[in-house]
Amino acid sequence: MPDERSETQAQLLGHPRWASACPKPTASVHLSDALCGTELDTVSDTPDNPYIHFVQVASMSRVFAYCRVSTESQTTDNQAREIQAAGFAIQPKRIIAESISGSVAASERPGFSKLADRMEQGDVLVVTKLDRLGRNAMDVRSTVEALAANGIKVHCLALGGVDLTSAAGRMTMQVLAAVAEFERDLLIERTHSGITRAKAEGKTFGRPSALTTDQQAQATLRLSQGASVSQLARDYGTSRQTIMRLREKTAA
Repeated sequence: MPDERSETQAQLLGHPRWASACPKPTASVHLSDALCGTELDTVSDTPDNPYIHFVQVASMSRVFAYCRVSTESQTTDNQAREIQAAGFAIQPKRIIAESISGSVAASERPGFSKLADRMEQGDVLVVTKLDRLGRNAMDVRSTVEALAANGIKVHCLALGGVDLTSAAGRMTMQVLAAVAEFERDLLIERTHSGITRAKAEGKTFGRPSALTTDQQAQATLRLSQGASVSQLARDYGTSRQTIMRLREKTAA
């Protein structure tokens, strides 16, 4: 099957205005090479300027969308509409929808893994939110870096559509990672503070004891009198491990 990008490049390189200034199309020449160093923001948008048509076509990469929901009862339709409303024209076959928990790493999601294998250098991936790309800040960063290494751009609508593989996108990712780490540390600090306060109030943690306070006292007395662990376990309707833990607690 012919490469649609190579065909487009070959057609564009035949234009008389710039055919002599750009390399002739070969199998190793990419669209980015055909720009010959021309900056996109320096091309004047005038009706008789052939460069503008070239830039418009050359900048049209394959665009994919990844939409994820946590349960089968939810739908990804709103995400697809949000992406299209943002100006991304995406073919239905390139919209990948998946129902899987957000706690699953991106690399372990079947739909996302197939999408990553399908995309090539120069393609664009669009998501509505960062959590579509991973279960936490570190996973999102790892996913973006892996895509960027393959020459794939990643746009997140929740961040204003910024390309996460660009300098601005990487800076945004670093800020978000720092905020996520701060929130995690703050949560741990609050949890420890709550545990300390609860212990000071006399609250106990863990599974309730199988024996009441009176039963523990009786079992401890009988142990000191020589009763066997198995016999006490049968008498109190509990396991041998419970009686053995009581014996160890008493000995300590």
